[in-house]
Amino acid sequence: MAVNRVPVLKRCRSLGLEPSYLGYDKKSKRNLNRANKKVSEYGLQLREKQKAKFIYGVLEKPFRNYYEKADRMKGLTGPNLMTMLESRLDNVVFRLGFARTRREARQIVDHKFVLVNGNVVNIPSYLVKAGDVIEIKEAKKSIQRMKDIVEVAGGRIVPEWLDCDADALKGTVKNLPSREQIDVPVDEMLIVELYSK
Repeated sequence: MAVNRVPVLKRCRSLGLEPSYLGYDKKSKRNLNRANKKVSEYGLQLREKQKAKFIYGVLEKPFRNYYEKADRMKGLTGPNLMTMLESRLDNVVFRLGFARTRREARQIVDHKFVLVNGNVVNIPSYLVKAGDVIEIKEAKKSIQRMKDIVEVAGGRIVPEWLDCDADALKGTVKNLPSREQIDVPVDEMLIVELYSK
């Protein structure tokens, strides 16, 4: 399985991203000093795609598949793509505050901690639907790791498209998010332009 091993802060610096979007509260003390090079149109489009891939932890081939699927759906391709990325199970676990970072959320899903509608799902890319109930397995709720996570991530604001019961480690997807409800600093129209060439 391919794994992205790029240091998080270094990658955030190169993409001009705040680490807080990934769940990290660290800040890089270094500044990125680029010579005054004008970035081409293609360079801007590529950077937006890399931002989206990095934030959601998706590699190139699955990301391309998401784009093609979003392109076939009704409505605008860009918002469809962002909605699809946002409704991945690992992202929903992160948004509910059951993990400190998206990478940790992915690991929690991989290790079979998560139930969707009462069934164990260990696929981070599983797309949730409106009405799905996501919860942490009963046996895992009492372990120290989950208590630590809730302590740290408990203060995080849960998006309005999700309903969360932090004490029971349970959440419900009220509806799929619209583009306005997704607070990720990505210009998805540039990604669409890049792929539609």
